[in-house]
Amino acid sequence: MDVFRTDRIRNVVLLGHGGAGKTTLTEAMAYLSGITNRLGKVVDGNTVSDYDKEEIKRKFSISTSLVPIVWGKNKINILDTPGFFDFVGEAEEAAAAADAAVIVVSGKSGVQVGTQKAWELCEKYKLPRMIFVTEMDIDNVSYRQVVEQLTDLYGRRIAPLHMPIRENEKFVGYINIVKNKGRRYIDKGKKEECEIPEYSKEYLEKYRDTLMESVAETSEEFMDRYFGGEEFSVTEISSALSTNVKEASLIPVCMGAPVTLQGVSNLLDDICGYFPDPAERKCAGVNQAGNGVFEADYNFQKPKSAVIFKTIADPFLGKYSMIKVCSGVIKSDDILYNVSQDSEEKLNKLYILEGSRPIEIPELHAGDIGAIAKLGDAKTGDSLATKTLPVLYGKIDISKPYTAKRYKPKNKADVDKISQAFSRMMQEDQTLKIVNDSANRQTLIWGIGDQHIDVVVSKLLDRYKVDVELSQPKVAFRETIRKKSDVESKYKKQSGGHGQYGHVKMRFEPSGDLETPCIFEQEVVGGAVPKNYFPAVEKGLQDAVLSGPLAAYPVVGVKAILYDGSYHPVDSSEMAFKTAATMAFKKGFMEAGPVLLEPIVTMKIAVQDKFTGDVMGDLNKRRGRVLGMNPDQGGSTVIEADVPELEIYGYGTTLRSMTGGSGHFAYEFARYEQAPSDVQEKEIAARASKIKNVED
Repeated sequence: MDVFRTDRIRNVVLLGHGGAGKTTLTEAMAYLSGITNRLGKVVDGNTVSDYDKEEIKRKFSISTSLVPIVWGKNKINILDTPGFFDFVGEAEEAAAAADAAVIVVSGKSGVQVGTQKAWELCEKYKLPRMIFVTEMDIDNVSYRQVVEQLTDLYGRRIAPLHMPIRENEKFVGYINIVKNKGRRYIDKGKKEECEIPEYSKEYLEKYRDTLMESVAETSEEFMDRYFGGEEFSVTEISSALSTNVKEASLIPVCMGAPVTLQGVSNLLDDICGYFPDPAERKCAGVNQAGNGVFEADYNFQKPKSAVIFKTIADPFLGKYSMIKVCSGVIKSDDILYNVSQDSEEKLNKLYILEGSRPIEIPELHAGDIGAIAKLGDAKTGDSLATKTLPVLYGKIDISKPYTAKRYKPKNKADVDKISQAFSRMMQEDQTLKIVNDSANRQTLIWGIGDQHIDVVVSKLLDRYKVDVELSQPKVAFRETIRKKSDVESKYKKQSGGHGQYGHVKMRFEPSGDLETPCIFEQEVVGGAVPKNYFPAVEKGLQDAVLSGPLAAYPVVGVKAILYDGSYHPVDSSEMAFKTAATMAFKKGFMEAGPVLLEPIVTMKIAVQDKFTGDVMGDLNKRRGRVLGMNPDQGGSTVIEADVPELEIYGYGTTLRSMTGGSGHFAYEFARYEQAPSDVQEKEIAARASKIKNVED
């Protein structure tokens, strides 16, 4: 592929609900531009962008893939993203790298939750956007209904550029609203001029008025001409549309049927004509040498810099760092400074990725997207620049995972291989987290949802030939006391020669501090227990609180007071007093009203108003306490509630089911509270064997 200047580049992310047809549209674009000589299908597993084995097996996109195509004089970098919510991190990375978006809407299904989430992502990154209504070849699909749904949601910004022409319920052509002309398809998306059907004229007039108002608002001269009843030329309309689309004050709606290539060439023309080139977008970082702001703005004449927006770490393809050049021209033999890692890298080779196929290129101009192979320790989000001008760009804001499962290797010998595999997978997927929870002796895999974790485990087996078992994570209970106790403990042992003797009298009571396991104090008078044994008593307590006598959970909030005891001048030792203190703790703890504490999390759940009743009812079933409800900026209601951590396992799946996928949640640890008696009894019974093992 040729090298393209910044003004001839368009970076476009395809967003939309899962199954709306993004990959099929990408395939049609690739075919029309000449990248492929056959039109692949998702169901056949032979598309350019869905090349991963998991994608082929499951028949939907899991990762963002790049498909650069040449259309006319321009290069369009198509970023095909997954639509399913469990893989939202991929869409977020792609949206951060794009300069504009096409939101794909199924004509059959209409506006869905994924459509609205795609819109929200465009708003977040201030992306100019178009909407492409696909599946127009299906009988009885109502384009008008989709336009009305979009207008209800987003107002007068929605402006159709096309209308369908149907004969005998079949999609045979379209009306170009800008040119006010009819077009009939003849072969592979090619068309010829035709008459505008009489039945279309009412809505054509309405849609054209919307466009003309948008054109008129671009200047006072146009406004005067509009109110004077003058017609605008096609050139004037197109120029005004380009301005409005780039400002995102107008959102064009196009349509077609990618499986028959209908409407796809129109979309490619509109992308080149209406979407901005990178130099029309702002981009800035911080110069680490001078601490000033560096306005990169995708200017090819400025010093070179880039951002790694995605990493591919496939054992078969190798490691590729996908970059967007923020300024300058990056060449294949450059030495770049990784500002984030404080290391220098010699590039050796530059590539563009055509799905899974790397194509070597000599250079990338500002605004272009490409890939660098084997880039050392570089990670997603790292900034690359020159050492003389070390520019650091902001990190991409990626969704945080809130779904956790415990995993165990099926084969214990695979522990190291699993660790290495997860390390590579986390380079690729920023929404995947592996946590070693030493307090509960478990390893956890965190993801966006159950499907995300299932895909990760499947990749683990397919790519790295290691397998794990998933289960519900253990919840980190704690033990404490609610009363006071006074106990005596004597450790005495005689076994020839020196014996062992340690004798303590201790009081135990709640300390009121659930952050600290045990507070030790001594009130010994008269040397009943010599001072040199105090540290041994305290050490015995420190060991005892690690695994409580009630259910072998860590102990918190206990105050232990040593007030008396006795010693033997020959047989007493630190070991003996440490053992006596441990025995005293177990006895005193069980006599002081022991209870289990469970962790409580504060959840924030954002849902549409119509779902608040269902969500609050479900929270009540989970022993949740609703603290309040507040509107958020997106028009949803945020329900804040305290919920026991034990009850939130599987919550993501339940919330999606209740809200049709529109609800989302986050939580953080709040505090420990006494668990209800039935929960305590169940947990104590389940942990009885652990108590026995400790005693043995």
